[in-house]
Amino acid sequence: MYLTRARINVARPGARRLLGSPQALHAAVMSSFPSLLPADPSATSAQQQGPRVLWRLDRNKPAEVFLYIVSPDRPDLTHFVEQVGWPAAAAADPATPGWETRPYGPFLDRLTTGSSWAFRLTANPVYYIRRKDGEPTKRTAHVTATHQMGWLLDEARQERGGFRILEKPQTKRLLPAGTTHSGHAHHGDRYELIVRDRRNLSFTKTHGSNAGKAPVSLVTVTYDGHLQVTEPERMRRMLVEGLGKAKAYGCGLMTLVPLPRPSKG
Repeated sequence: MYLTRARINVARPGARRLLGSPQALHAAVMSSFPSLLPADPSATSAQQQGPRVLWRLDRNKPAEVFLYIVSPDRPDLTHFVEQVGWPAAAAADPATPGWETRPYGPFLDRLTTGSSWAFRLTANPVYYIRRKDGEPTKRTAHVTATHQMGWLLDEARQERGGFRILEKPQTKRLLPAGTTHSGHAHHGDRYELIVRDRRNLSFTKTHGSNAGKAPVSLVTVTYDGHLQVTEPERMRRMLVEGLGKAKAYGCGLMTLVPLPRPSKG
């Protein structure tokens, strides 16, 4: 497994096109792997078990956008840099081709029970409803920050992923016991977790079985927070297989960085 990061030159016309189309960006990412054949992004999870190509956009600032990729094979992003990077700078120094790729295995091996990490995840938080008896269930997006936060805080989802979201110390909570004034749970005050960068995406598929039919609509959000590893093997599997739906469209990739050690007083 490999972890790759590339910075996008947002001033280039090609970058604006890719940033506005998760389907086009998916195609650009998949074109980085010569051994992979084109696949239908809407293929079900049952058809795509095991390690797969995951990607995520991090929009840190208007002019600071990074693409992250987790993949079984090492990518070649030459074409990507030519379209949306700084190709002249990359050509001037072969040692810095415009992207960084590192083996992911050594990092995954560092995950141990009880270790704590800061994380980032872009996901498609959804739930299933049945409007009337006898009707099939319909996938529906969570649209409020509270419900989007609740999606990731779901105990079963955390257990399957091999982690738990850490709670804030009482001294960092603005409200007593992490509740609202009305007494209802207030996730945002209890946990080391924030929800940001909510996006409504809508596009028409140009490939696959549903090409040219009804537009695809997605709600995506980015989570930043702190977690603790509870089941390292499950956590490793989640990091390479992704979390949630819409993985082909930039969702499901979680990255971790070590939390700073508490200073000794």
